Amino acid sequence: MADNQLQYATLCPMFEELRGTRIVLRPYTLADAEARYQANDESRDHLRPWEPEQADAFHTLDETRDWIIRASANWLLRKRFSMGMWHLETQRYLGGLGLHPREPDGWAIPAFSIGYWVRVSEQGHGYVTEAVRLLTTYVFTSLGAQRIEITCDARNTRSIAVAERVGFVQEGRLRNVWRYADGTLADELVYALTPADAWK
Repeated sequence: MADNQLQYATLCPMFEELRGTRIVLRPYTLADAEARYQANDESRDHLRPWEPEQADAFHTLDETRDWIIRASANWLLRKRFSMGMWHLETQRYLGGLGLHPREPDGWAIPAFSIGYWVRVSEQGHGYVTEAVRLLTTYVFTSLGAQRIEITCDARNTRSIAVAERVGFVQEGRLRNVWRYADGTLADELVYALTPADAWK
């Protein structure tokens, strides 16, 4: 990565869309508010164990629009990249992914973290695996990443399966990092890829 991009992260080029065989990834626009709201609304119970903040958000279209505006600002500032995942043929909104520079010096390395979710009605079709593979390829080839990380709840078998299908290497287990709503302590798994790793 060029020196001026380290000094001015806002000058680092980012994609307008990424196309896979079945899905499209792109940043949100205000026109996506209705689809984002509906997907979140149908998925609240599913999201609550893993993403309680998301499960309790997006209760109105205005709240969703506000989130999209803030997400767009973060994209422009290169702080965090929140993107939607759409079906390539039907344009149905499937879920979302997040990419952000890893703290504290993600752009300097460069190193990034990826997160993902899919609406309940679209689970089990492999869309998230395709999306994570597509985004991982972009981050390695276009952003010159030296590390890409996925962290997930140790009980979230679906999220774990995505990381492992793409070829991420489990590096460790962080114990007792938060509590579930019922007070039970939760562990977190850390997966990562570097350019030295063979992955799918």
